[in-house]
Amino acid sequence: MNRLAGKVAMVTGAGRGIGAAIALAFAREGASVALAELDIDTARATAERIAAGTGSKQIVAVHRRHAKRIGEKIP
Repeated sequence: MNRLAGKVAMVTGAGRGIGAAIALAFAREGASVALAELDIDTARATAERIAAGTGSKQIVAVHRRHAKRIGEKIP
């Protein structure tokens, strides 16, 4: 199902636990996902899990210090 196709989801705390699970679930439903996380390495790991599970290239990891420039794209 693609109930969230064409939507963008910003998930805070997306590096682990519930935040990571929510980000993955939203991506599986077709959303483009922005991951907000204090630890960029855990955000990157979540982004890689999403890309592997969904083939999505629409993932952005955002660290709070870089929020004004909206992070870096994760392939």
